[in-house]
Order: sequence, then structure tokens, then C-alpha cells
Amino acid sequence: MPKQYWLVKSEPESYSWSTFLAEKGTVWSGVRNYQARNNLRAMKKGDLVFFYHSVSEKAVVGIARVSKEFVPDSTAKEGDWSAVELEPVKALARPVTLDVMKSDKMLSNLPIVKNSRISVTPVDQAQYDRILQLATL
Repeated sequence: MPKQYWLVKSEPESYSWSTFLAEKGTVWSGVRNYQARNNLRAMKKGDLVFFYHSVSEKAVVGIARVSKEFVPDSTAKEGDWSAVELEPVKALARPVTLDVMKSDKMLSNLPIVKNSRISVTPVDQAQYDRILQLATL
């Protein structure tokens, strides 16, 4: 099965890239949107994931990897929710902001641009490569 690519977002004031690095990984839990939950369930071990700081920064700041596929979300008191484990891969050399993604033809249809409320979204190979390219410009 080919590798898939994803984007997860977190408010840096709640859970930042630097905290993620210091902890050397996390269980990505607390997602309470059905579309995002289904995206978590589609993630496979080894898939690469952009870590996006929402609200204050609005930028992709790093790359993570799915280290464990979905399990029931232990933070859920009711309902059928899922979580995955993520581990850090590396910080981007330069954050790629939402404004940059909005103005880039290849990225303007990313779910984070179209519907910023969904916290876990797919990214296709070309979009993944383009974000990496923009991070090195």
C-alpha cells in the first residue's frame, strides 16, 4: 500500500510542536469530529503527517510519523472515537503559513484552506512535496 500523507492541527498554546518534540511523541486523542475521526482510522503506521499550529501561528511547523494505528480514544467518555500515536520526524526549516498555502495554486484546495475546522485531513503526494519545497525556499 502506498504511503499516505496527512495534516493534524493543534493550538500551540494547548499542545505545541516543541512539547511534542520534548515528549518524543504522543497519542493524538480528543478529536470529536466524525470526518477527522475517519481520517485517523485511515492512517497507517509509517504515514507522514504535517504538524500544523492553528489559531495564533497558522502554519505547518513540522513532520510527524504515525507510529501506531488507531485505537479507541481513552479520553472519550461516550461515543465511538479513535486516536493514533504520532512520533516527531523533523521540524520544517521554515514554517509554511496558511496565507502561503492559500496563495499557492497547488495548495489552495487543501482541506485546511477550504475548511479550517477539521483537525485531521489528508494531503496528497504533490501537495506534500510542495509544502516541503516551500519550507526550504
